[in-house]
Amino acid sequence: MTDIMIADEDAWTAVLARDRAFDGRFVTGVLTTGIYCRPSCAARHPARGNVRFFADGAAARAAGLRPCKRCLPDDVSRDERAVLAAIGAIKAAGQPLALVALAAETGYSPSHFQRIFTRHTGLSPAAYARALQAERAAGALSEEGRVTDAIYAAGYSGPSRFYAANKERLGMTASAWANGGAGMTIHWAVVPTTLGAMLVAATAKGVCRLSFNEGREALEARFPKAELVEGGAEFEALLGEVIAAVEKPGDFAHIPLDVKGTAFQEAVWQELRRIPAGETRTYAQLAAAVGRPKAVRAAGSANGANNVAVLIPCHRVIATGGGLGGYAYGLDIKRALLDRERK
Repeated sequence: MTDIMIADEDAWTAVLARDRAFDGRFVTGVLTTGIYCRPSCAARHPARGNVRFFADGAAARAAGLRPCKRCLPDDVSRDERAVLAAIGAIKAAGQPLALVALAAETGYSPSHFQRIFTRHTGLSPAAYARALQAERAAGALSEEGRVTDAIYAAGYSGPSRFYAANKERLGMTASAWANGGAGMTIHWAVVPTTLGAMLVAATAKGVCRLSFNEGREALEARFPKAELVEGGAEFEALLGEVIAAVEKPGDFAHIPLDVKGTAFQEAVWQELRRIPAGETRTYAQLAAAVGRPKAVRAAGSANGANNVAVLIPCHRVIATGGGLGGYAYGLDIKRALLDRERK
């Protein structure tokens, strides 16, 4: 990928959904045809292996591609130009900028500019700036030798601002983030349930992994430098609550979690936890509930990125036609969870 603020898999999800909110954030290069398009282009989707993403049309042209004559990716609208200019200003500042100042630069009223920025990016200007800071922090923490240096390198005024802004999203401490889990202790166990063997793992903050038919190797892949401790007296009490939540579905909102994702993923996960036991939602309904009705595929991708099965009840999301849809641990387990919740 060429200097894009989102991951390749998220960019591809946006292309599959033809999500206009991503227009202007990158272009899709199709190597076999030699053209590049907007993410929302209505043309038939190319094979994933033939696609490369570029920050803009200039980068795509430098790679020898030409613009699509159907979606005209270089014909950026006034709204898009305004949003791109604001994003540039936010990046240059390295911190949130006043909405009034951003709007004045683009010639829009503050309220109207807030609407078009949110429509194009899925975030308000202030939320976008905070997300950008968090991404910079994540990158800096993986590169800098000292956590404090990384915090300042990410644009925060000091450690207290960093922790206040990220304590809910980061989950683990900044030091653990910087060192691939080094210094963090995760207690875990694989227990038998009526749905099969279940892996439960938790940090001091809460459950960080709940899955079926997995073992220690799954944790080692996610937290290669963490100290993995099987069992533990304090962990036993939490484990008992998790088992009860799986065997006898009910109110498990009190069980603490330690999860992190993108702002969009976390919004989807929060919405999943609002679905009452015994009820289901379609992927389209889920996308609409988080304010992105056209991002159905992106909602599905966020649903699939859930690391804490059952407690974040992604099994309650079904296909639009009423079919079960997919499930990471097999449709038998999904069907069993839904059946026991309905009863």
